[in-house]
Amino acid sequence: MTTLIWGAGAIGGIIGAYLARAGHAVHMVDIVPEHVEAMRTTGLRIEGPVEEFTQVLPAFTPDEVRGTYGRIILAVKAHHTAEALDQLLPHLAADGYVVSAQNGLNERVIAERIGAARTVGCFVNFGADWIGPGQILYGNRAAVAVGELDGQISNRAHEVHALLSIVEPDAVLTDNIWGYLWGKMGYGALLFCTALTPDSMSDAMARPEHRAAYEALGHEVMTLAAAEGVKPLGFNGFDPEAFRTRDKAGMDRAMETMIAHNRKTAKTHSGIWRDLAVRRRKTEVDAQIGIMVGLAAEHGLRVPVLARMVELIHTIEEGRSQQSAALVDALVPLCV
Repeated sequence: MTTLIWGAGAIGGIIGAYLARAGHAVHMVDIVPEHVEAMRTTGLRIEGPVEEFTQVLPAFTPDEVRGTYGRIILAVKAHHTAEALDQLLPHLAADGYVVSAQNGLNERVIAERIGAARTVGCFVNFGADWIGPGQILYGNRAAVAVGELDGQISNRAHEVHALLSIVEPDAVLTDNIWGYLWGKMGYGALLFCTALTPDSMSDAMARPEHRAAYEALGHEVMTLAAAEGVKPLGFNGFDPEAFRTRDKAGMDRAMETMIAHNRKTAKTHSGIWRDLAVRRRKTEVDAQIGIMVGLAAEHGLRVPVLARMVELIHTIEEGRSQQSAALVDALVPLCV
């Protein structure tokens, strides 16, 4: 089966390059014409400490795609999910399915559109950045998981797991993909907080005067996950239960482990930081954190730190403020 990867940025580009190098049929789609041209001519250059190689790939802009595919891996930013679905669905075979290799709870959006039976969940935490046309930084290996939304271990989940294991040999086939996704929501909230500052992920999280803000963000997300009936799973240092129960010792251990993990990567800053500081564009904050603020309201939960962080990210996006440690200072009084 030829795999169509819709979105050839940091995540999609690495998955596609690794699968093609291993001999799998892969077609890439991206909205940046220069990136598409580079992939299909000189090749996609994967660089960084994990591995370096160049892979030529069949690549298309959305208007160039023809035919239908039984498996489409969606790897666009969360806030582009609905638009990408509009474009890719004419190319999804009648018995095909979509794998959400994204950050956030995009499986909900996809399943609402095409049904849970045609949606496969995917969790990716490796560090990568799109540097420019035909160039992606692979900063570090990290946790990867795949699973059906209903927890069943299906043949297609096995197939997707086998493919992702080419990228990450320790990839997990799970019956609790929502646990991984909600764990990433907690971890991701902390990364959004680091992006309020010019600091690296590790340096931002290591500031003792801001520890309360990171603890409160983790607690609010994990409390919301519990209200949703999900048992979040930890990875790469993040400890969902410690944040949910506000176990101070557990949260301190988790923070120190996450700080150490992020000091070992060539990707020193988050993708959110890069959107704000380098690419000067809108982040995924509404499609990730904003979604959680809305869910919390449905459950009657207060999430003041998450809500305020969304507002602060907006001020940077709109040019009303600059990245600064002082923005995190503004979160601390809300941490009760």
